[in-house]
Parts: sequence; structure tokens; C-alpha cells
Amino acid sequence: MKRKLKRDIYNNLFSKQADGRYFIKMHGLENHFVIFDGRKSPYFPDEGEIKRVCDNNLGIGADQFIILNQPTDLGLTLGATIFMRLLNIDGLEVGACGNATRCVAKLLMDYLNTTGIKIETLAGVLSCDYLDDGRIQCNMGTIKHEAEHIPLSKNIDTLNNVNLTAGPLSNPVLSNIGNPHATFFVNEIESVNIEKWAPLIQKNALFPEQVNVGIAEIIDHHTLKLEVFERPGILTKACGSGACAAVYAANKRQYKVASKMKVILPAGPLTIELMSDNSISMIGPAEYIFSGLLLDNA
Repeated sequence: MKRKLKRDIYNNLFSKQADGRYFIKMHGLENHFVIFDGRKSPYFPDEGEIKRVCDNNLGIGADQFIILNQPTDLGLTLGATIFMRLLNIDGLEVGACGNATRCVAKLLMDYLNTTGIKIETLAGVLSCDYLDDGRIQCNMGTIKHEAEHIPLSKNIDTLNNVNLTAGPLSNPVLSNIGNPHATFFVNEIESVNIEKWAPLIQKNALFPEQVNVGIAEIIDHHTLKLEVFERPGILTKACGSGACAAVYAANKRQYKVASKMKVILPAGPLTIELMSDNSISMIGPAEYIFSGLLLDNA
């Protein structure tokens, strides 16, 4: 099994630096993350710092800001190695991100020279494994569709006949897998301008915490295409939790699809499977980009 990251890079990340903080930048299907260690020196960046660091022109550049902390007592009991904080570029903390989970899992498994690890998140403790082909498999836990768990401003049937429309988008499946998703099924993704219509859905009063908007096209029994417009207003090239939500939605709608599907995103495919225990598995790549030192007051 190839382990591409060098140990000294990890040692830098997991060491305390007087002049600033070391970071590693990784990506999962071109979904970019900047990762910091906050265990030896607690790290609580404000919204301004998060925006600056994630800015592609003025900072490191990332779609999400990740801080690795010590697990909680519950996380330790369940075998977690680390607690992963996920911060959007607007400072909003979210419960889950599939692509980020794969990146952090790869980082830790390479560093610890192991093939399995557990990561604690706000969405629960997620089990991750290194596959022989170098991809990372993560069990993302269970998806919830009850209105109070998404959350919604009113109690409605979230699986069928959802009265929510914007242009060609209508009647989504609403769910939550650490963050909220509205998944719309369309006949042809290329014919839908998601950047035009998704913001109208995202800011609808039904979603007090806004929502990630996905549009899915079923190709065949084992394949669907997906695009996702994420909070806080980003058209992403890949969304792991959105891919999980899309396969879940297609099965709940009882479309002619399998429980294990290839989800084709703009940056590449993920393999998503609904497991017999109602959890959901995600398989995909994770890659190192570069590392460095973020200077204090830089």
C-alpha cells in the first residue's frame, strides 16, 4: 500500500510552533480542505480568520477549515482517535463532510501506519478504512429524514410530495447526514442552471439553517449523476454527504435503483452503499496537496 505523505510533514502538523501553526492542505475530488491540529494549542479562529485562510487569492485557499481536537469522553469510549471540527468559509460549524472525512482519515492512517481508524464528529463517530486500491471507505452513520432533525420550520412529509419549487426544481427529498440536504431529481442535469435556482431553495423559510441543494439524474440501476450547491452558497465539484443523501433519496422514492450506486460528480465518482444496518458507506479518493506554516498575524 502506498503511503504518499512523509512522516516529517505529519510531525510538523502535530507539533506546536511558536511562530504560527502548521497546516496540511488536502482534497477529495477537488473539494479542498486546510487542516490544523488544535490539541496541544487550542485553536478558535473567528469568521474573519477563517475567510482569510480559505480565500484562494489572499490565503491558503480551501472550501472548508478543519481543526483536529482531542475526542470527547464519549468519543474515546467509542474508540475515536480524534475529534474533527468542520467549519465552512463563513464560520458556520457543520456536523459532517464526506470528502473531509476521507482526507482526515487518510492523513491519520498514514501517520499512524494503520488501515483503520475512527473519527469523532458532531454527527457521531465514523469508522474509516484504507482499501487495497488506495481509496478510503467511511461509514457515514445513518441518515435522518424527520423534520426536526433536518431541521425544518414546520412538520411535513420529507420524502414525498414536498411542496417546494424553484424553476425546474420541485418535490425534493429532504434529509440530514450531519448537515441538511434537499435532493431534487431531474431528467437531465445539464439542462438545469443550479447556480440560478439553488439559492432560492437554500434560503427558503422552510430551512432555518439553510440547506445544501442537490440535483440528481438517474442514469441506470447502479449509477446516478449529481451536482450540489452547498451552504454558504458554493457550487462544489464534489460533495460526499450530498452523494449519500442522493442514493438514500433515490431508494426512499423507490426508483429502480440499487442500494449500492456509483455517484458521478463533476470531479469524479464516489461509491455509495446503503448498508443492512441502515448506515451508509462512502468510498472515494483523498489526496495530499501541500503543507506549510501559517504565521501568527500574517
